[in-house]
Amino acid sequence: MARILVTGGAGFVGSNLVLRLLATGHQVTVLDDLSTGFKHNVPEQARLVQADVNFAWDEPVDQIFHLACAASPEKYQKDPLQTLRTNYVGTTNMLELAKRHGASLLFSSTSEVYGDPNVSPQPETYWGNVNSFGPRSCYDEGKRVAEALCYSYAQQGVRVRIARIFNTYGPRMAPDDGRVVSNFLVQALRGLPITIYGDGSQTRSLCYVDDLVAGLLALMAAPGSNLEHPVNLGNPCEMTVKQIGELAIRLCGSPSTISYHPLPQDDPLQRCPDISRAKTWLGWQPSVTPEVGLSQTRDYFKQTLESKEAAGHKQ
Repeated sequence: MARILVTGGAGFVGSNLVLRLLATGHQVTVLDDLSTGFKHNVPEQARLVQADVNFAWDEPVDQIFHLACAASPEKYQKDPLQTLRTNYVGTTNMLELAKRHGASLLFSSTSEVYGDPNVSPQPETYWGNVNSFGPRSCYDEGKRVAEALCYSYAQQGVRVRIARIFNTYGPRMAPDDGRVVSNFLVQALRGLPITIYGDGSQTRSLCYVDDLVAGLLALMAAPGSNLEHPVNLGNPCEMTVKQIGELAIRLCGSPSTISYHPLPQDDPLQRCPDISRAKTWLGWQPSVTPEVGLSQTRDYFKQTLESKEAAGHKQ
C-alpha cells in the first residue's frame, strides 16, 4: 500500500484516478482548492486537504500525481495569472515535496504544448507551434515551463514522469466544463443548437477517461530512466469537430441542429497523438471507441442534468 498524493483530485480526471487507486488498496490524499473540482467527487475513503498547491505543503508520500490546474480554456482563461502560478509555483512545490521524501512524481502535461501543430500526428519530439502572447498562452506556456521544471529536477535525481494528455472525456466531467464533448452532449440532450466554432473541419482525438487513467498508472509504474521524457497519452482516432457534433446528436436522439460561430484565437486546427512511446514503453493503448465512450458519457450527463432539475424543483 503506497501513500499517494493526488493534486487536483476533486476534478474530472483526478477523481477518476483516485477511485482506481483506492480500488487497488492505496492510501490516498487529495489536495485540491476546489476552484474547479467538487467536494462530492472525493470518495470517503480518501482524505481531502482543501488547499492551494501554490502554498507549500509537507507530508511523507511515496507517489505524487500532480494534476492540479484548470484544463478547460473557459476556466483557465478566467484567471490567467493563477493558471501560470499553478503551473510554475505549484509544480515547484510538488517537485520539492518529491525531492524531500524520495517520492515519484507524475506531472499531467497536455497536448496544448504542441500549440497549433504543423506536424500530425504529433510525436513527443515535436517542439510545437505555440503563441506565447495570446489568450491560451497562460496554459500552453505554463505547461511547457512546468515540463522544463520536471526535466531540471530529474537531473537532480527526482523520479519524474510527464504525461502529455490529449482530449479526455467521460463520467465525472462537469456539464459546464466548456470543452467540445460536454458542450455537444449537454446541448444535444437539451435539444439546443450544437455550437461549432469555425467550419468544424478542425480535428480532435477523444480519449475515454478509463483509458487515460490506465495510461497514467502504467506510466507511474513503468521502470526505466528514459521515462523522464514526455509520453503522449491519447486516442489516435482522429475526428473532425463536426463529426463529433453529429455523433452527439445521433447518440442523444436529439432534434438539435448545428450552429457555426467564429473560431477563437489560437484554437488548434488539428489534434492527433503519436502514441508509439506509450505502446513501446508502457504496453498501453486506448481500447474504448468514441461511440461507446460518448454513449456512457451521455448517460452520465443525462443523470446529472435530471438530478439538478429535480433538486431545483424541490427548492
